[in-house]
Amino acid sequence: MSKIAFIAPDKQLFLQGKKIVKELGLDNKVDIYLARLKKAIRLAQKLQNEEAQVIVSRGGTARVMIQSGVKIPVVEIPITGQDLAQVFYEAKKITGLSRPKVAMVAFSNMLYDIEILSRILGIDLTIYPLEKTEDIPSKVEEAAKTDADIVVGGIKTIIMAKEKGYKTLLVKSGELSIRTAFLEAQKIILGRKIEQEKAQEFKALVDYSIEGIISINREKIIKVFNPAAERLLNRSAQDMLGQKIDSVLNFINIDACLDEGRETIGQTLQIGKIWISVNIAPILVDHVIIGAIATFQDITRIQEMEVKIRNEVLARKMAAKYQFSDILGVSRQIVETKRIAQEIAAVDAAVLISGESGTGKELFAQSIHNQSQRKNGPFVAVNCAALPPSLLESELFGYVEGAFTGATRKGKPGLFEMAHRGTIFLDEISEMDKYGQSRLLRVLQEKQVMRLGDDKYIPVDIRFVAATNKSLPELVQSGQFRQDLFYRLKVLTIHLPPLRRRDGDVKCLANYFFEYHKKCSGKKLEMAADAYVYLEKHSWPGNVRELMYFIERLVVIVKEKTITADVVAKYWDDWEPILGTGSSSHTPAVSEKNRIIDALNKHGSNITQTADFLGMDRSTLYRKLKKYKIEVKKAY
Repeated sequence: MSKIAFIAPDKQLFLQGKKIVKELGLDNKVDIYLARLKKAIRLAQKLQNEEAQVIVSRGGTARVMIQSGVKIPVVEIPITGQDLAQVFYEAKKITGLSRPKVAMVAFSNMLYDIEILSRILGIDLTIYPLEKTEDIPSKVEEAAKTDADIVVGGIKTIIMAKEKGYKTLLVKSGELSIRTAFLEAQKIILGRKIEQEKAQEFKALVDYSIEGIISINREKIIKVFNPAAERLLNRSAQDMLGQKIDSVLNFINIDACLDEGRETIGQTLQIGKIWISVNIAPILVDHVIIGAIATFQDITRIQEMEVKIRNEVLARKMAAKYQFSDILGVSRQIVETKRIAQEIAAVDAAVLISGESGTGKELFAQSIHNQSQRKNGPFVAVNCAALPPSLLESELFGYVEGAFTGATRKGKPGLFEMAHRGTIFLDEISEMDKYGQSRLLRVLQEKQVMRLGDDKYIPVDIRFVAATNKSLPELVQSGQFRQDLFYRLKVLTIHLPPLRRRDGDVKCLANYFFEYHKKCSGKKLEMAADAYVYLEKHSWPGNVRELMYFIERLVVIVKEKTITADVVAKYWDDWEPILGTGSSSHTPAVSEKNRIIDALNKHGSNITQTADFLGMDRSTLYRKLKKYKIEVKKAY
């Protein structure tokens, strides 16, 4: 079955159509039929149940098919002014009269501009318009009572007029009109194909949506009821379609939506044992409400998805878990530093946090994020010292497929992209190489990034928080850090005081860590007052981190029930030769190098164990290894 059906009301048009179909190369796309009026209607009704998508016809036959309500589009071959001029010319020729009286019996779709043409061409024209095929006999009879010289019209009119002895002339269509109709039919097929594709896409979206979807027309009749709605509402689509929503789902009130266009968002309903969230919105066409759509979600499923997303984000370390309340201390120094940080959190600008290792720079960075306007966005922490320059660039900026050997097939978004609408924390910023600094400066200035191997920029909205335990002004002076980047980062600054300058905080923190680790270990221990005094005399070069690790070690290995100053001193002996903690001042660099070497030897060059033993994090240990040019030899 071809997609175009050509129904010719007379043999002459049939032959014309056949010729033009061949000329246009549409032999395999067009089926040609000879039928008119009622017979044509029956044929069209048959074709609409098959694969035909467009019908091409002419005159009264085209009109009656359209009026019959056939669902296939009907393309009408027009009767042009040229065709009518030809009819009037032949009327003069047949009658031999210079101004013949012409009676034209035709449907209105054949009569456009005919009166103007008749006056121009000198024709005495009388029109007998048809509304339906049943009118043809009476109109021919009416024309027969006049002194008309010739009767003009369609094939049925011509047959009946001939029977009454009149001269007749069939209205014909020119080849241009027929050709134009076939081309128009092809355009309609293309349009219907596009509509069908869109309809299938919409159906697939509705059918496979995890949300329940119901569509209602203006009369409240249910037109769409997808599988998810069947499952959530425990109703069959077969039973729901075509029903009034008021009678089958009376708990859904759409009156306000249909009457006023009012939306309902997040309404909760209990259906059986489950709770669902309902959204209702109007369907508008040219600002007129033609219906409404209701969507449903299982609240339990939403909660499960939320938990899953939260876990994934936490697993990727893209969330900040610390608040200002987690930063402990009673000293005026830390209280004032927290106050300044809280003021800074409210301002969406770059922050530079400075302080010795172990003073809690990341705790402050996370707390600033959690009290800022970006608290619902990601928090991405990057240790610039722990990654080599080449890897740091790919991690920060990401890369596209094939950017370098070993790149994943689909590419990878960088940490800057992951931090979009959130905060990125660049720890140990002083360890970033010059090239990385220049690329970071561009991100700060332009607020956009380009992946490795790509040629387009991606806009990002990020707050930058950087941290360093070195003096950036000194590094700028020595040419190791870019001056323009330094001033770009130094918008809001916070300097964290070392633990030795925080009056009373050693006791406060030691007590907190002691109680925490005592609870974790399950031991029943007590800490004497003189033990806290002893701890306060130490300078704690590793700051809070060093104190925390020492208290943990003390709780684990101590055998006494009450920890006094003497007990602390007892377990300090094997600690002090490594850390040099007996001095209240900083240990000279050369002894620090030796302590690191000794610790590495003692722990078989295990970086994690060595860092824990020295009371520093891995990134700090790596930095010191680089500084003192210590080569780590692994034992296999």
